[in-house]
Amino acid sequence: MFEGFVTDVDGELRSSAHRRGLKVWFDEHTREHYEAQLVRVDGEVGLEIGFHSEYPKAPANDEVMTAIAANEAAWRSELGEEPVAGAFLGSDVWRRISEVWDPPDDEDVDAVIEVAARLADYVVTLEPLRRNA
Repeated sequence: MFEGFVTDVDGELRSSAHRRGLKVWFDEHTREHYEAQLVRVDGEVGLEIGFHSEYPKAPANDEVMTAIAANEAAWRSELGEEPVAGAFLGSDVWRRISEVWDPPDDEDVDAVIEVAARLADYVVTLEPLRRNA
C-alpha cells in the first residue's frame, strides 16, 4: 500500500519492518530514511512519523538537516506546523523532522492507511529536497 503513495519519487525504494514500525529509504541511503515507529516520549508511547538522519557523528546529521532546513518554507507548506525539526527523540546525535501521534486504537482499521499516507507525505515532500541538497 505505501509503495503506491510514492511511485513518483526517484530512486529505488527499500524498506524494513521491525517490531516497532516501518523504515523506508531510497537507494543506499540507510542513514537518511523515513520511519513510522512506536517511541516513548516522557514515559508515554507515541507513534512517530517522519524523516531521520542517523549518522554516528552529530556534524554529519547537522549537515543533512541544514540543507533541508534551507527549504523549510517549502516543506512546511506541504507538511504543516506539526513536524518538529531537531534532535532525535532519545539521541542528541541523530536528527529528525517528524511528528508524534497518539498510538492508534487496535480496532481502527483505517489507521494503517492514515499512517502510510502521512509517511508518504514526508517522502514526497522531503526526498527531492534531500537529494538536491
